[in-house]
Amino acid sequence: MNGQPRVIIVGAGPAGVRAAQALVQAGVRPIVVDEGRRDGGQVYRRQPEGFKRPYAKLYGSEAAKAHALHRDFDALGPQLDHRSETLAWNLSAGELHVVRNDQASALPFDALIVCSGATDRLMPVPGWQRAGCYSLGAAQIALKAQACAIGSRVVFLGSGPLLYLVASQYLEAGARIEAVLDTAPARKRWAALRGLLARPRLALRGLGLIAGLRRRGVTVLQGVTPLRIDGDDVRGVEGVAVRDAQGREQRFECDAVGIGWHLRAETQLADLARCEFQFEPVSRQWLPRIDADGRSSTPGVYLAGDGARILGADGAEAAGRLAALAALADLGHARGRALYEAEAAPLRSTLDRMERFRQGLAMAFPWPHEQAATLPDDAIVCRCEAVTAGELRRCVSELDSRELNRAKAFSRVGMGRCQGRYCGHASAEIVAWACGQPVELVGRLRTQAPVKPLMMNTREAVSHE
Repeated sequence: MNGQPRVIIVGAGPAGVRAAQALVQAGVRPIVVDEGRRDGGQVYRRQPEGFKRPYAKLYGSEAAKAHALHRDFDALGPQLDHRSETLAWNLSAGELHVVRNDQASALPFDALIVCSGATDRLMPVPGWQRAGCYSLGAAQIALKAQACAIGSRVVFLGSGPLLYLVASQYLEAGARIEAVLDTAPARKRWAALRGLLARPRLALRGLGLIAGLRRRGVTVLQGVTPLRIDGDDVRGVEGVAVRDAQGREQRFECDAVGIGWHLRAETQLADLARCEFQFEPVSRQWLPRIDADGRSSTPGVYLAGDGARILGADGAEAAGRLAALAALADLGHARGRALYEAEAAPLRSTLDRMERFRQGLAMAFPWPHEQAATLPDDAIVCRCEAVTAGELRRCVSELDSRELNRAKAFSRVGMGRCQGRYCGHASAEIVAWACGQPVELVGRLRTQAPVKPLMMNTREAVSHE
């Protein structure tokens, strides 16, 4: 093609960094838009300037990978246009709408590579609205970016690899951990084990984290059922109660709790780009439809990393590079097409192996959807709007809300600051249970711009580049 293609990357985590690197190697200068002040995303979040914690302390077993990603992004330097602390808040035909320091602009593109990452996937627990209750990701941010723990006596509750990783990082930092409570059963199904064997070293590393916690005296329980987070509105969190695998109630005193059930893909920009979605039954969530190279159903829009499939940091790096090369090949860029033809097959093979591992993880650490059915009516589901499980059930029984967006209209669930990121999946499960139909039939919360709240005066300074 004649001239330089206009390529924008959203996100500077593992997928975004490798996409940018591929574009630069092909002779293209991309724009990289990222909400963070520095690159690395959440998994390899860089500590603020002036902080001196060594990589081994900050990232543990992933220290070498984090260092390599940061080093490679730094080396790209002036070969890309890095726009940090910039929110991508909307999409229109051929333009990405961003805002920085309350100054809005529209960036035209020939290809958009969305590497939006993922956020914590949360299932409500009675009492989770109290002060001192954090998502696992927030607990990790506190440690990496503020060099502090979320409390002096911490309980971690949920399931998935992140549960044990964050607990291990807290222990390494010297924090006091009262317990790690996992809702997944200790014994994994054969299908789950077969998937995990696609990456045996990583599976063994996860087992090593669990063994390391127990070796250092941390109580680790698997197969638990969450009952409540004790405390009050003045003092906040005071304890966590669960039913263990033997049916006994156990309570752990604490002043903070980190909760999370693996991850949910950040798909808002894909939704605004009018990409097609499909229900993924193993993880029980809606994901954008992509081909093997990251092409979405919307021409010119490519999706890579955890925002499309939860494949972890290694998978995100491979997916980011492949999507960038596919974009260049589709644009008719000669150097990009040559790299694509040379590398596409091995990158696809890597992603196939990552996908088998992802399916194994989803089966080994299942999303506890049955927990939604047993939530008491007074349990808060949507923390932003204080919507209870009982209100959602009433939307079904009295207002015939058999679709999630209809329940949203009646109850305001998902209309708060998080835009349904924290409550959307659990709300769908509650509505599905209440009307007795599969969760995929109740749909998903539809995205509207802005994907995150903006200042009221942002529109005053709109400009086009």
